[in-house]
Amino acid sequence: MAGIGRKRIFVQVASSLLSNLHLSGIFERTIYKGAAKNVCLPSLNCHSCPLASAACPVGAFQSVANSHNFKLSFFVTGLLSLFGLLLGRFVCGWLCPFGLVQGLLHKIPLPKIRINGKLDKWMRFLKYAVLLVFVIIIPVFVADEFGLGYPAFCKYICPAGTLEAGIPILLMNKALRATVGFLFRWKLIILIVTLVLSVFIYRPFCKYVCPLGAFYSFFNRISFVRIRFKKEKCVSCGKCKSVCPMQVTLPEKISSAECIRCGKCLDVCGTKALSF
Repeated sequence: MAGIGRKRIFVQVASSLLSNLHLSGIFERTIYKGAAKNVCLPSLNCHSCPLASAACPVGAFQSVANSHNFKLSFFVTGLLSLFGLLLGRFVCGWLCPFGLVQGLLHKIPLPKIRINGKLDKWMRFLKYAVLLVFVIIIPVFVADEFGLGYPAFCKYICPAGTLEAGIPILLMNKALRATVGFLFRWKLIILIVTLVLSVFIYRPFCKYVCPLGAFYSFFNRISFVRIRFKKEKCVSCGKCKSVCPMQVTLPEKISSAECIRCGKCLDVCGTKALSF
């Protein structure tokens, strides 16, 4: 693994651990409800995970979207916009625990699939539809039994929530296991399909489904952290394009909405035409 790759794995692991510091949750079988849960993390990390020490940004937005006190949470959207302006999809590539899981599964030495052409292009629009429908429209216009925004994405789609919260909570609570119904089985299928696909396709959830990735993509061209291209140093060898796991057309579209700043292109660029 090249230099940036090693650093990225270290940062991803550190970020995952720092996002889940409530170690007593495993032993006490509780979910942390302290002051830190009023602040959302920059990356996808389920609020209901027994280890979670802060709130998930997607879950936080949904919960206040239809609140009687906050018709639109300026705090949550402002914080997410700040993350976007500072980091863009660097959050996806370096900080997201579920992205780390997918990336590690992709390292399993089995044949890989690279979806080409129009199919890949149109599939990438799915995450914007998920963001619009399941994270914005439904939570804003539909309230749950507590008067909060209906958590449609968390309830019906999010595989990270199933992995980090659903499965651990069921393992810790025998009574809840007896109540498992269709909804959990449905989400378990989504999780299994996502994990299996991750072995063959690089981070399929990030590419095609994640609404947080869709949100941060709007900031990729203007974010403080991005990759710089020095055209005068480029020898057009094509190495950067060939190694890009997100299938970005490099170096021409170095600030593409799909770039997660993984740094693989920097590791193979012999002339140092690319840099953070």
